Amino acid sequence: MTLNKAQKLVKMVELMNRRGGIRAVEFLDRYQLDPRTLRRYLADLREIGLPIEDHGAGFDRTVALDPSYRRAGVQLTLPEVLSLHFGRKLFTFLDGTQFAQDLDGAIERLEPAIPRAHADAARDLDRRFMAVPEHAKDYSGMGEIIDELITSLIYSNPAKVEYTRADGSTRTYRLQPYTLATYRQGLYLFARDVNDRRIKTFAVERFSRYDRLRLEKFDVPADYRPEDFVADCFGIITGPVHDVSLVFDADVVRYITERTWHRSQKVEPLADGRLRVLMHVGLSHELVTWLLGFAGAVDIEAPAELREQVAAAHRKAVMRLDGEA
Repeated sequence: MTLNKAQKLVKMVELMNRRGGIRAVEFLDRYQLDPRTLRRYLADLREIGLPIEDHGAGFDRTVALDPSYRRAGVQLTLPEVLSLHFGRKLFTFLDGTQFAQDLDGAIERLEPAIPRAHADAARDLDRRFMAVPEHAKDYSGMGEIIDELITSLIYSNPAKVEYTRADGSTRTYRLQPYTLATYRQGLYLFARDVNDRRIKTFAVERFSRYDRLRLEKFDVPADYRPEDFVADCFGIITGPVHDVSLVFDADVVRYITERTWHRSQKVEPLADGRLRVLMHVGLSHELVTWLLGFAGAVDIEAPAELREQVAAAHRKAVMRLDGEA
């Protein structure tokens, strides 16, 4: 989509309002500006009173709005303040990245919008409400890759990447990024592998290089929905889809019924107090690991392939423990 001058100015203000601002060269790349036009646009914005700051020199300098600049006229209710707090806590695993800094900056800019009546309550939110973290992945050294990835998503730029697979081997891909997903305090990219034309799931921390192809564009299919891509997953990773039948012992039935484990699940209480759970789901390492956590409290009725995978894992564990005894 071609932007007119007014639209470009609005986008430029949004980017300068990010925590840390934006490099001048990115304005040139994103909006196809020449240096003279960029200087004129920035001068126009200064003329209307925007407090624009330059840090550095040349095209590599950072252009940003004065940190004291705030939106005026916004008032937040106490539930809205709590929602912002919870939203930030859910993303603590991204601390140390530009994404987290931008989120902090957005919340910081909204602090003046908290009415005085709620200000005292808002100061003590960290002790009154918290999100207990899971075993989070570490993204502290991946700020540049995550920033490039998010930018390529927003502007529909393909990318050339280097990715380390689970077996430790490294492979080069040409990707069309469709969706960035969070799962159990980890980031995952759903992207189309251009070479084999399939959509795949990539764990973001395994990218060792992510080169956004700024001058290229692609179109996401109109019928693509990320919800459909993971619909048959037990978690985030897909696998061959089967009809799964599980019978759980009575002592874990309450735990099982307290959650929805998969959108397709159906439960059948049995006369002896046990519970049958039926699912149409992909067989994956995540599903096997989940079942192993119940030890002998679950019987896998179908499919036979899943039953054997779990049994083999149990046998291996017993052999290892016996060997240590």
